[in-house]
Amino acid sequence: MQTTVDQLAIGDKAIITDFDIDVIPLKLIEMGCLTGNTVEILQIAPFGDPLFLNMNDCHLSIRLETACKIRVETIKK
Repeated sequence: MQTTVDQLAIGDKAIITDFDIDVIPLKLIEMGCLTGNTVEILQIAPFGDPLFLNMNDCHLSIRLETACKIRVETIKK
């Protein structure tokens, strides 16, 4: 099922299918935000922003405004 990172719940895993390279920070791309890499939601801040995730074995935190630009396909549990 196609969705975006901001719509995933804690524990969900997905594969990155597409993203807007003009709005994703270069640092995030360098850390593994590339098509075909996996994303797992580890934690969500109390007010929902930011998201703490494991992206291609790299732990990082991203804001919702960035997460909504990364399209993913969920991996069935």
